[in-house]
Amino acid sequence: MEANPKLEPGAAIIYERSNDVVYGRYRDPPHNTKPRWIVGGSPSAVAQEKGMYLDYREWLDLCELSESHPTLKCHLEKLIDIYTLVKEQT
Repeated sequence: MEANPKLEPGAAIIYERSNDVVYGRYRDPPHNTKPRWIVGGSPSAVAQEKGMYLDYREWLDLCELSESHPTLKCHLEKLIDIYTLVKEQT
């Protein structure tokens, strides 16, 4: 799914909402064969549609929650260690 396509001047766009994600797609030929794209929606639904595990607000909530839950904090620290190692290798 294309993130930010160049819009075709004068082409009519249809907006659709599905699972709290708003999509745009062209109504008329020849552009109506192009895939729909994400226009907006709730941050968590858009993040999920893009294949992300959490949106930014949920990530902040996770970090805050880890401060009062030692098990979560331990696993989050391990995850960040793994992320750092993988990032350095690429």
